[in-house]
Amino acid sequence: MAILRAHANPARSMALEKISLENFRNHAGSELSKTAKFNLLVGDNGAGKTNILEALSLLSPGRGIRRAALTELARQNADGPSAGGFAIGASLTEQGLVSARIGTYMEPDQPRRRLVRINGADASASALSEWLAISWLTPTMDGLFMDSAGARRRFVDRMTLAIEPGHAKSVSQLETALRERNKLLEERGDARWLDAIEAQAAQHGAAVAGNRMALIEALGVELSALPAQPFARPVLTYRPGGPMEPQTLCDELSRQRGRDRAAGRALTGPHRDELDVVMAGSGQSAASCSTGEQKAMLIAITLAHGVLAAEGRPSVLLLDEVAAHLDPVRRAALFERLGQGRAQVWMTGTELSPFAEITAEAAIWQVSKGTLERL
Repeated sequence: MAILRAHANPARSMALEKISLENFRNHAGSELSKTAKFNLLVGDNGAGKTNILEALSLLSPGRGIRRAALTELARQNADGPSAGGFAIGASLTEQGLVSARIGTYMEPDQPRRRLVRINGADASASALSEWLAISWLTPTMDGLFMDSAGARRRFVDRMTLAIEPGHAKSVSQLETALRERNKLLEERGDARWLDAIEAQAAQHGAAVAGNRMALIEALGVELSALPAQPFARPVLTYRPGGPMEPQTLCDELSRQRGRDRAAGRALTGPHRDELDVVMAGSGQSAASCSTGEQKAMLIAITLAHGVLAAEGRPSVLLLDEVAAHLDPVRRAALFERLGQGRAQVWMTGTELSPFAEITAEAAIWQVSKGTLERL
């Protein structure tokens, strides 16, 4: 079974600094410097606060907090989408000194390709996760427990990737192998090719399933240390969609060719995994809990994941509109736990009052129509 491995270097006190957004969403040219442990983005709805969080989320592999197409990210003109590209850059600093410069951008002539540079050299998007672990919680995730199994798999994969950088490649290789197998089954291709493709799918599938299970087990350890209050403590169970050992999965795929040909897809494997969540104490399914309990459990999972991510690399936690939806007791507990963690924290809100307990130590920006004013 694959295990989550830490970065070679121990966790260090590092932060994102000298952040720049160029032609991104409604930000023509925004810069954020002199950041802190807590960073607050305050402004009216639609001002561009979440756009900044989205930009930061793109300093990791994947499609960011909104999963938007690249062509949606470039700043729009009054008469329609811009034909130009966009750029996002940030420095990693340690004790005030820049240790790395990372960035991602899109060129106007390559609108479907996200480009990455690290320390001035071209790099792959997956390489970003070797420098920085980014986690987030947004209002759109509130329905996770009642969403599809696929949405929960993506949630688990994103958390896994923040700790195990190679996970994205394994997921991609598994998906490619399963597509090839589906095509061969449909065309009734050579059995020897099917044997080879199924062996690849099983190998990559075992890596994906092992990484997911290791993450859920590690989260379980962190969550078990949390008090049941003020946050509702979730209990997570990983339910694999098929055998987790490569040869056993390969044999099962071979045995089920007729069934899968009729279905038009593989009905066994990690692409059928499920994450079960219940509330500690009551044992009630998260999908049946109240909206407030679901929110509290999501926060608990995010905080536990932040602890794991910070053990290996510099980490950043993005929390969109989280404080306004918590009662004062839970809000105070959230700030206390965030302060104890190693991650740099970015939060948004329409007003400062929910953040009164941390404003003295926070870096604060007023966001208005894509412009920033340091408070």
